Amino acid sequence: MKQSFLSEITRKKLCTSKDKILLAVSGGVDSMVMLHLFKECGFIVGVAHANFQLRGIDSEGDERFVKEISDKNSIPYFVKRFETETYAKSNHWSIQMAARELRYGWFKELLTEQHFDLIATAHHLNDSIETVLLNLVRGSGLEGIDGISSRNGKIIRPMLWATRLEIERYAKENKIEWREDRSNASDDYARNFIRHRVYPLLEELNPSLEKTADESITKISGAVELMESGAEHWREKFERAKGSQILLDKKGIEHLNNPAGVLWNLTKGLGFNLDQCRQIITAMHGQPGKLFTTSQFELVIDRDHIIISPIQPEMTETLIQISQTEASLGNFKMKIERNETVDIKNDPAMAVLDAAKLKFPLRWRKWRSGDSFYPLGMNHQKKLSDFLIDRKISLVDKETITVLESGGEIVWVVGLRLDDRYKVTETTELTVTCRLSTVV
Repeated sequence: MKQSFLSEITRKKLCTSKDKILLAVSGGVDSMVMLHLFKECGFIVGVAHANFQLRGIDSEGDERFVKEISDKNSIPYFVKRFETETYAKSNHWSIQMAARELRYGWFKELLTEQHFDLIATAHHLNDSIETVLLNLVRGSGLEGIDGISSRNGKIIRPMLWATRLEIERYAKENKIEWREDRSNASDDYARNFIRHRVYPLLEELNPSLEKTADESITKISGAVELMESGAEHWREKFERAKGSQILLDKKGIEHLNNPAGVLWNLTKGLGFNLDQCRQIITAMHGQPGKLFTTSQFELVIDRDHIIISPIQPEMTETLIQISQTEASLGNFKMKIERNETVDIKNDPAMAVLDAAKLKFPLRWRKWRSGDSFYPLGMNHQKKLSDFLIDRKISLVDKETITVLESGGEIVWVVGLRLDDRYKVTETTELTVTCRLSTVV
């Protein structure tokens, strides 16, 4: 097993002999064997033990056991106790998810504070197969059935090649002590249900389940890698960024055999689900302006594109007093300056107004369908809605258009066009300059 362990580390370039590695050790057989192998192979290690305080005296016993083994072998030891149940309830998470978040969050803190290079966990082949089965039942995509990754950033998993049986056999042969987690015997958790009920039935169908599952996971991992490469090629051709927006060209979606599935793979990282993607594909044909949202993003069907934007904060109107130098509205900020003279630049984010024509307070608000103004260079009134159509402003961008008012009249369609009545002329003595910026 020692040679297989070293071969896996070398083949997958998981770590080097110079790396300082923090081992996640629960006290169970998997992590104790991992600790033994790292130590036998001469790596520089430390031990981190997370006590989730979920099993009473058993949790306390695990903590003492791991500390004693670490002290006995002169290995740096770190422990942290978590109020896991309280954390899970406050975040509306399962105990398992809460424990994962707490554990990995703490591990990352230790990396920085104690100057470790990597975190190693003792996940093995059976864990990977169980994860595939769980994800398959839960409706995961291709990435969810490619098993547990051997490396994820600074987290390495050097035991994925070994089965649970091989690990237990090695522990007994080498007289490695470990602690049994009695909760593993219960079917209360989904993973335990898979392990105790589903896995044995699959082994009846295929006694070589571990070998064939490992081969399948390797093949699927390769398919995922190819898929990611293909997705990148698609993005280069059909996706572009416009400020904070993502624009997906409809031409890249319309003729696909499975457009909803492709769209889900492109947008799942933004929170869109498969059912939404199916509705989006339907809306692409005859429902321009249709809106779909996640907790952080909104997606709009536009003329030629699917436009995805971060959800903007609620834009209520803002009054700008005569003495004010700065104002905010939604994700926008405006700086106001008063000058006797000013160099007028062709900058859409800046408006220079004749101060004598302004009535304070100025009102900065989101545009409305009945708005009209005198666009700079024109001597007649124009509906703002028509102006935006002429400028080919997208449906999504229209949602962020604001206007600056003085005495009930629009003086600036912010970022687009000044009102001709408020422009600077030869008789202007004092100006007000407004500069727009985006809050980062």
